[in-house]
Amino acid sequence: MSEVSNPEAARQVLLWVQFDGSDFCGFQKQLQDRTVAGTLEGAWLKMLGETVVARSSSRTDSGVHARRMPVLIRTQKDVQPRGLMLGLNSFLPADLAVQEAVDVPADFDVRNDAVGKRYVYRLWVSESRAPLWRRFAWQVRGPLDIAAMEEAAHHLQGVHDFSAFRGAGCVAKSTVRHIRRVHVDASQFPLVQIEVDGNAFLLNMVRIFSGTLVDIGRGRFKPDDIPAILASHERTRAGQTAPSHGLTLDEVFYGPAGARQGLDYKNLLAHMESAR
Repeated sequence: MSEVSNPEAARQVLLWVQFDGSDFCGFQKQLQDRTVAGTLEGAWLKMLGETVVARSSSRTDSGVHARRMPVLIRTQKDVQPRGLMLGLNSFLPADLAVQEAVDVPADFDVRNDAVGKRYVYRLWVSESRAPLWRRFAWQVRGPLDIAAMEEAAHHLQGVHDFSAFRGAGCVAKSTVRHIRRVHVDASQFPLVQIEVDGNAFLLNMVRIFSGTLVDIGRGRFKPDDIPAILASHERTRAGQTAPSHGLTLDEVFYGPAGARQGLDYKNLLAHMESAR
């Protein structure tokens, strides 16, 4: 089934959505499982009687949440953005909502125009459970050396080959990424937040960052081990993969529509690495 009857004339609408990922099997539409894309497409069909395809800047794993995730829809319908937001929300379940809807130019690419993303991984560092955080933070029992975790976080910043920090199913052609910031924020302890900003990410990358930083906080690794882990390019050298429910996609950043700055920068990083 085609996305729209006349795609050349289709209007592009960008939806900024928020969701509790606990009961979703990730973003990407699947035949049997409940997903964010499938739920959005179903709500659109019920509201407007139009079959569309929901696309985003990246996929999310099962259980991962989003504060602001971009979703691009191509449509023939002439409904004002505010009407789309309000109408869709009346058809969407309680754990998924459209926060904003905007028209974007025909040459806007939801993936390749993205120049960066920010993720937040949350830990609840306590022997006692926190029912209010059980769906959104990984409970870590026992003490953590926060200072060691923050020291290690600095070693993850910069342009590196992050082969050691990608999941087994990763199909990215290049593993070189620019991580602009990794910060361990314990100002709301026992809630600890690991904030990661980068140009793009590999499969499970932030979860492996977070699991490795927890291992460092527990004394399994030292902060100075990070450069050697990076240089090894071996996943087995890094720490555990943190559970998905502690991860939230916080924001996606865009350059000019149609400029493909995100794609160009990824290609530049890959070229720099191959030229070494």
